[in-house]
Amino acid sequence: MARLKIDGNEIEVPDHFTLLQACEEAGIEVPRFCFHERLSVAGNCRMCLVEVKGGPPKPQASCAMGVRDIRGGPNGELAEVFTNTPMVKKAREGVMEFLLINHPLDCPICDQGGECDLQDQAMAFGIDSSRYSEDKRAVEDKYIGPLVKTVMNRCIHCTRCVRFTTEVAGIAELGLIGRGEDAEITTYLEQAMTSELQGNVVDLCPVGALTSKPFAFTARPWELGKTESIDVMDALGSAIRVDTRGREVMRILPRVNDDINEEWISDKSRFIWDGLKTQRLDRPYIRRDGRLTPATWGEAFEAVKSAVSATTGDKIGAIAGDLASVEEMYALSELVRSLGSENLDCRQDGAALDPSLGRASYVFNPTIMGIEHADALLIVGANPRFEAAVLNARIRKRWRRGNFPIGVIGEGGELRYDYEYLGAGTDTLADLAAGKLGFLEVLSKAERPMIIIGQGALTRPDGAAVLSAVADLAGKVGAVTDGWNGFAVLHTAASRVGGLDLGFVPGPKGKIAVEMLSAMDVLFLLGADELDFSQKSAKFTVYIGSHGDNGAMNADVILPAAAYTEKSGTWVNTEGRVQLGYRAGFAPGEAREDWAVLRALSDVLGKKLPFDSLAQLRARLHAAHPHFAEVDEIAPVDSAQIAALAKKGGTMAKSGFASPVKDFYLTNPIARASAVMAECSALARNNFKVAAE
Repeated sequence: MARLKIDGNEIEVPDHFTLLQACEEAGIEVPRFCFHERLSVAGNCRMCLVEVKGGPPKPQASCAMGVRDIRGGPNGELAEVFTNTPMVKKAREGVMEFLLINHPLDCPICDQGGECDLQDQAMAFGIDSSRYSEDKRAVEDKYIGPLVKTVMNRCIHCTRCVRFTTEVAGIAELGLIGRGEDAEITTYLEQAMTSELQGNVVDLCPVGALTSKPFAFTARPWELGKTESIDVMDALGSAIRVDTRGREVMRILPRVNDDINEEWISDKSRFIWDGLKTQRLDRPYIRRDGRLTPATWGEAFEAVKSAVSATTGDKIGAIAGDLASVEEMYALSELVRSLGSENLDCRQDGAALDPSLGRASYVFNPTIMGIEHADALLIVGANPRFEAAVLNARIRKRWRRGNFPIGVIGEGGELRYDYEYLGAGTDTLADLAAGKLGFLEVLSKAERPMIIIGQGALTRPDGAAVLSAVADLAGKVGAVTDGWNGFAVLHTAASRVGGLDLGFVPGPKGKIAVEMLSAMDVLFLLGADELDFSQKSAKFTVYIGSHGDNGAMNADVILPAAAYTEKSGTWVNTEGRVQLGYRAGFAPGEAREDWAVLRALSDVLGKKLPFDSLAQLRARLHAAHPHFAEVDEIAPVDSAQIAALAKKGGTMAKSGFASPVKDFYLTNPIARASAVMAECSALARNNFKVAAE
């Protein structure tokens, strides 16, 4: 620790702190443009100037000077820093004047207006006039893709965007070229950025040089209602803020959550919002003469009642989709079980995960934050870049610190960090376990090895055998010990861990999802759209969901429900963390929250569910499954369950692992309804073809 005085107040801070961080610790705001807590220090905006007593007779950039770099007085006096002296005030005013020399007077038409660092700091630390009368410089705007809009006249060359793409996203797509007044940020060849995290440069840009292209000229920040919620585009549960105007979602921004997403979100999470407006189901439908026709709620419920009355419980099934919340899955499971059925499944992709094997067998045990404590990593059957882009950035962050060997068994590809490609499938996994590959020694020597197993290894017919083999390998290399559990299952569906925790899986005589498609008389689909409906021969299908996607197209009755921004719900992320999402708006037309639809349907079916409000539903849910009440907590698991899983064994087929995410931008009904995601998908496919050629 280091002791120093800041504006006369004594403070003690860690000795690796910069002067800027020390000032923040003392509760003093220091203006800055280029400095960012999660990026390397550039020291090029000079806005954070302070005066150091006993230092050089000039202002010092507090972001680039550490507390260990300043000295105290000759008689043991503490080092002193001043942030409010006439020298500092004059220096900051001078820097601001220089920054504004070439900055255009765009504020009335700039999308950054109202949340612009340059506006705020010009008011707080600038002066009321400029002495510059020459012509301003002009820089041509650049095309960098369909997501980020550029107005490069506004750029102040803080290089935050350059450092983010290079350090966090892992691909140097932006850079600064030229010198002096010819300096500019560019992609050089003016091509679209390819990172799945590129939208974060919009948040990082302290001026209006980089803004959201889909959001351009649609709203001002002070017009919008702001709701803190949870993202469901992947299984990470990133913290987000949903901004709405009236009933309409206008944009989605990240919130800081160091345990999960730090302050980044993927482009799919950020730009999905236009898909919430299109292809919506806003009224019930019934299939008549082969065509879906509008109906009333009463007619739709009566049609379902007729179908249920004409069959028996063992011919009724329910499949939960990837975006479903815990509450609606609980309501559906209670309804279907009350009808005498054991046919429930939340694993529409057929993943070989079973809650009877224990929670440790299907969650990301080391936690997302735990990646930073691991010292070796093996990835089996997963492509984290597409399956969990923000988690992939966390892996890269740990890799950049060094001494972090990474091995991959599966498809490989560009992951944004270096790794050793071991092989494609089960043969490689068996060879590694048998000690035929050197990477086994790397894992064994590591103090905290981690093994990530993805859905590409679990959705195969031999998924259970692969899961057992990986659990066995984890035991061999010491990945599961008293102080460390490095066995990590990476999910791709936001609803999956919550469904498994609920026990939304077939009973002893129940059928799995793929079997239900052909064996049921009545099949309930709770937003389940990722099934192979060419195999469907179920007599009567009820779709409860928000978008007219695959499930709705194959339904006999459609009951319109709410999207994730239109309901309050509980989700459990891949590491087993319970999270709450909050309603930011209301569903369109006659659509209602999923649990309310099921509650009304249960009354018509004569199996009335014992709750009339969300609060009552949650009370029963928490009574049956207490850990759902522990919001933002991860329930402890029993590591012995992994050893028991390793003993299950099984025969693995000789074939390669393939990631289930074929197109990052089109993985769910909301994404497929989004014009922005469709454009990104087409661009990505085109880039892939060019790269292949």
